Amino acid sequence: MSTEATATAPSSPISVFVRLKLTLLRNGMRQSPGRTVGYVASAFMGLVVAGLVVLGLIALRGNPHAGALAVLLIGVLTLGWAVMPLFFPTGDETLDPTRLVMLPLRPRPLIRALLVTSLVGIGPVITLAVVTGAVISVANGAVGAVVGVTAVVLVVLVCVALARAIATASTRLLTSRRGRDLAVLGGLFTALGAQGINLVTQRLGRPDGLSILEPLGGVLRWVPPASAISAVDDAGHGAYGRAAAGLALTALALALLLWWWQRTLTALMTAPDSSTLQAVEKDSARRPKGGETGLVRLLPGGRTGTAMLRTLRYAWRDPKSKMSWSMSLGFGLLMPVVWSFQGNRSVYTALWAAGMLGSQMFNQFGQDTSAFWMVASTISTARDAYEELRARALAVALVAVPYVTLVTVAAAALLGPWSAFPEVYGLSLALFGSLVATGAVASALTPYSVPAESNKAAAAGQGSLAWGGFLVGLLAATALIAPLLALTIGLHVADLHSLLWTVLPVGALYGLGIATLGLRVAAPRAATRLPEILAAVSKG
Repeated sequence: MSTEATATAPSSPISVFVRLKLTLLRNGMRQSPGRTVGYVASAFMGLVVAGLVVLGLIALRGNPHAGALAVLLIGVLTLGWAVMPLFFPTGDETLDPTRLVMLPLRPRPLIRALLVTSLVGIGPVITLAVVTGAVISVANGAVGAVVGVTAVVLVVLVCVALARAIATASTRLLTSRRGRDLAVLGGLFTALGAQGINLVTQRLGRPDGLSILEPLGGVLRWVPPASAISAVDDAGHGAYGRAAAGLALTALALALLLWWWQRTLTALMTAPDSSTLQAVEKDSARRPKGGETGLVRLLPGGRTGTAMLRTLRYAWRDPKSKMSWSMSLGFGLLMPVVWSFQGNRSVYTALWAAGMLGSQMFNQFGQDTSAFWMVASTISTARDAYEELRARALAVALVAVPYVTLVTVAAAALLGPWSAFPEVYGLSLALFGSLVATGAVASALTPYSVPAESNKAAAAGQGSLAWGGFLVGLLAATALIAPLLALTIGLHVADLHSLLWTVLPVGALYGLGIATLGLRVAAPRAATRLPEILAAVSKG
């Protein structure tokens, strides 16, 4: 009787979920050799990087600033665990708790099973290695070692629980259109984060570079789970009260995260999705009776306003367009900061903003993809093409001109001198106008399709066309602003600094004039090449 009962006893949810996770990993790699190679290669690279980080931390053992570096490293690692579920929600299929809604499980056993399952994978292994290295770099004595073991367990659990809790709370957002748009921004986050790490690494490579981390480390030492690493350092120096407080903060954070995770999981598995309830009525209630909202009321009427609104909506709603705009806005602001950190403090780095925003004028028809046929059906003359291109340029300028103004003002205020603002702003406006001109011509002569379902910037076979058109347009824009550059350099060489303010009005008029000329040159070519443009942007 007892033997039969034992044989038919249900398996523990933890063991079932762990086997399920391993099965998902195994079946995922069996789908194709390329996926297997990609997984193995990424795992190998991750372990190599983690190993190098651990060796570096061990080498810093005994350094007076090792504690600040270890605390900061754990803070960055925790931030990565927090944001990765938002930017890359499809990285782990088990992160979607809606797949478990129909299972007869209560939230508490489910939380335990998911927490243990989350420890299976390359990410937790890399985290475990880095946290262990951080502990080794600050641990001293037997008490420090005991506290270190506890700290490693707490930090890894907090990181995993944080990722799970955020993923659960954001599940319905991540499966919506806005959530997919947020995921697209993961590329921008990764690029900006990599550049930030590069800047910090360069600063740390200087003599006594680690000392700059002390102020930030002093703050993060009381923020869990970094407080657990600080507790190891405190225990090694006999500050047992501070060590106990640091561990207690991390343990409290873990308890709160598990409580929040359980509440959000319960709500997700028992409450209906409000986004599907009476959606039409809610949308109608939010829309004014006139049908026009926000920016629409400020745009001009006719074809110009319609095309401007379409371009701005693409930038806000289409994932690929939003990614492109976000990259331009982000890097236009980041590059002056990067150059400043590298010791090249110059107000002229504000020209990056105009360059990045002006590049949005390239491949204007490609962002429409196959829907361009509806626009093409309204273009029968060069005048129609000119109005269409002009409206799209105005939409880009509506964002670019205020943005370039703000970046230039900030660069003049922070990098100085203020006296250079007129010439830099004038050059920025001229550069933006030149890029609008060359971008319009490139849109007519070298259009290409932007695939919506892949990470490629151009369809298969159009990569060289896309890059070639962009590089030629960029070189042409550089040549177009040569007269204004000559004027600015000439005034400096002639020591006529009192006349440098004239670069601003001249640059504004020059940029407007060259942009108008470019639009007029591109319009007849776009009108006569509509079939070729439609075929190119509809490819893929």
